[in-house]
This record gives sequence, C-alpha cells and structure tokens, in this order.
Amino acid sequence: MPVFTVNVKWGKEKFDAVELNTEEPPMVFKAQLFALTGVQPDRQKVMVKGGTLKDDEWGNIKLKNGMTLLMMGSADALPEEPADRPKFVEDMTEEQLASAMELPCGLTNLGNTCYMNATVQCLRSVPELKTALRRYSGALRPSGENAPSQYITAALRDLYETMEKTSSSFPPIILLQFLHMAFPQFAEKGDQGQYMQQDANECWLQIIRVLQQKLEPLELETPMETDSQSGTALASTKKNLIDQYFGVEFETTMKCTESEDEEPVKGKESQLQLSCFINQEVKYLATGLRLVRV
Repeated sequence: MPVFTVNVKWGKEKFDAVELNTEEPPMVFKAQLFALTGVQPDRQKVMVKGGTLKDDEWGNIKLKNGMTLLMMGSADALPEEPADRPKFVEDMTEEQLASAMELPCGLTNLGNTCYMNATVQCLRSVPELKTALRRYSGALRPSGENAPSQYITAALRDLYETMEKTSSSFPPIILLQFLHMAFPQFAEKGDQGQYMQQDANECWLQIIRVLQQKLEPLELETPMETDSQSGTALASTKKNLIDQYFGVEFETTMKCTESEDEEPVKGKESQLQLSCFINQEVKYLATGLRLVRV
C-alpha cells in the first residue's frame, strides 16, 4: 500500500493524519511538512524507526498507518512587511511610470512640425543644457527688445520640465506659437491652410542663437583645456552656455597665391555649426569638412 496516514511530532506540536505517498519522492512529503511547520525542506531532519528520511528515496524504511515520525528543524522567521509597498504598473501615474520605466517622452506632430520636434529632442540629450535651463528664471510673457529670446527660452525650459514627468506624447503648442511669433518663416502655410515643411537645421540655428542670448555658462568642477598660447582656461572666455558647449573655433590661415613673398595671415573664427560639403565624390566626413574649409 503506497499511501499511508502518519503522525508527525515537531517539538511541542503534533500533526495528526498527515498523508504520505511512497510513490512520490520523500521531498514531496517534506514539502507538506514545510506547509505545516514553516521549516524549509533542507533544514528538516525526519526520523522514523529504522532510519532517517532522505530526499530522493525511501530506502528500507518500513511505514504503517498511524505511526509517529519525529521531525527536527527550526523555522525561518517570517519576513517583515516592506516599508514601501510594491506598486504595479497598472496603478502608477504617468509621472511614476516615466520614472520607473525610464521611458522618453515623445512630441506630437502638430502638422509638419517634425523639424522642430527633432531639434527639441536632440537638444534635450545635452545634460548641461537642461541644467542651464532649470536655472533660468525668465517669464513666458516678457516685453522689450529681447522678448523673443526670453519667451522661447522659458517655453523650452517649461517643455523639458513637462517631458520629465510623463512618458506619453506631449504637444509642444506653446513653444511652436512662440517660434512662429519670433520667426514668421516657420509659420508659412500652404494653399490648404496646413503648415509647410521647414528645415530642421534652420530651426536648430535659430533656437541656438536664442539660447545664446539668455543662458549663462556653467562653472565646471574640472578645468577645460587651456589655450596653448595664453595658457588660460578656454571656459573662462565663454560668455554663454552655447559658446561653451556648442561653439566651434577654427584657426584660419589666409595666403595670397599670387605672391609667394607675402606672409600668411593667421586668425580665429567662431561658429555654431560645422558644415560639410557633400557631392558624389565625397565618401568620408573628413573629406567633406576639408573641402568646406579650403
């Protein structure tokens, strides 16, 4: 008879009529005891007349109904309730979901506005720019000569703050309206009243020039490279954050090709983008950049 009913004595406790099936490995019976006592199977020592119960085989142990088995072993302490209850995705707000999943926020296309959305997302990948925008205290409704640069900078700051709190797509309506006010060329409409497609590079340059007027340079924990001639840190010469992180400086040499005796004139130029000349013969970026500077 493979199934028996036995009693199990564990310390001061006794469990009567526990079913034991010898057609199953002893580990199954130990799992039953774990459910009754809380003692893990690997910490159990079950003794019966004739020997000690193993994990994988019954051996020569002789069993009969009503016999008493002695179990030794201590139960683990019950785990304490966590201080912070687990929160499921279905119960999270958009802000909590964005933080937990680290999902980027998308921008809604408001009608051929992908050029602006791409520019905004690209700029958002620069942590130093986001830091400078958080420090910027300008309002959305200024007046005066520098009004466009102030309300576009403030609108971009507020847009990034909103994007940090959600993983859903967000419509950048305010920034688009201010962009149209400051640069009417981006507000051009077609024959059917829809916004016309615009160039992302042109949008990039306009926004960069706006930020150039309003964002102060950051103080660096580690010094930047120094000028080889003066020995002074280059960061100290930057008047704004855009020049500090986005500016490109060129060393130029002008030489008169018609006069070998004339000394070349050397100088420096600063720009906000690095142009690349592209045609069918240009196969590498370095070649295109070199052709632009010739």
